[in-house]
Amino acid sequence: MNLFSSNQSELFWWVEINTAVPCCTYYFGPFNSKKEAQLSRASYVEDLYQEEARGIVAVVKQCQPDLLTVFQDRSRSRKKNI
Repeated sequence: MNLFSSNQSELFWWVEINTAVPCCTYYFGPFNSKKEAQLSRASYVEDLYQEEARGIVAVVKQCQPDLLTVFQDRSRSRKKNI
């Protein structure tokens, strides 16, 4: 299930952030341009750092995430839609 219905040839820009602690992938967006996503990236990283997330890696990319937050448990994977 896609969060947003859109034409597959018209993907939006997203900030994808992976953290080691907690072991998660977060998606922030959608943005209409790469520049808009890049300008927002630092504030998302700062917010996660303030929430004590560590090992933060952020990239801007065009995609269509199914979930906005994906939690990775060491014993098993689980996904949560926030």
